Amino acid sequence: MVDLTNATWRKASRSTSNGGACVEVARVDNTIAIRDSKNPNGPKLLLTPQTLHHLTQTLKNS
Repeated sequence: MVDLTNATWRKASRSTSNGGACVEVARVDNTIAIRDSKNPNGPKLLLTPQTLHHLTQTLKNS
């Protein structure tokens, strides 16, 4: 289990300040956590850096 209590969350660079569909990411040790900025206490997706890289490359190529 990854402790996200003191995680430093940051919004995606393409997010705007007027709300909408935004995600936030935080790195804790060797884990990348992703959450919905509108629901910060909701579920988080936990990925390794390698898995996140593979995911982003797959999305770019689709």
